[in-house]
Amino acid sequence: MTENLKNYFKNDRYAALTGVEIMEAGPGFCKAKLGIEEKHLNAANVVQGGAIFTLADLAFAVASNSRGQLALAVNVNISFLKGKSNGTLYATATELADPKRIGAYDVLVTDEADEVIARFNGLVYRKNDRHSF
Repeated sequence: MTENLKNYFKNDRYAALTGVEIMEAGPGFCKAKLGIEEKHLNAANVVQGGAIFTLADLAFAVASNSRGQLALAVNVNISFLKGKSNGTLYATATELADPKRIGAYDVLVTDEADEVIARFNGLVYRKNDRHSF
């Protein structure tokens, strides 16, 4: 399933532009990564919040669309817990309950030492549109 989801989400041009990569994906799950580069840093020399959000948002999108039904975000929240200036960030998205029309997801953004950098929560609305993975 990971390869099919990777192919589908190649169309997420902004995530690709920032360098986010899908590592693993399955029903209600995704792990993605972002290698920190100079372009990701803000004026305080830590990863800009938008880059962290983009990483978490792609993992959320893949996990919520992994069952083949089009899911679109209706609400998200992110808390930034620690600054990071180098290395790699990972976002792990997990489904919180068997989804129907509304799906709830939790995404943890961590570094190589498994320290939590940010926490993202999101809700999606599932449309009747189907895709095949």
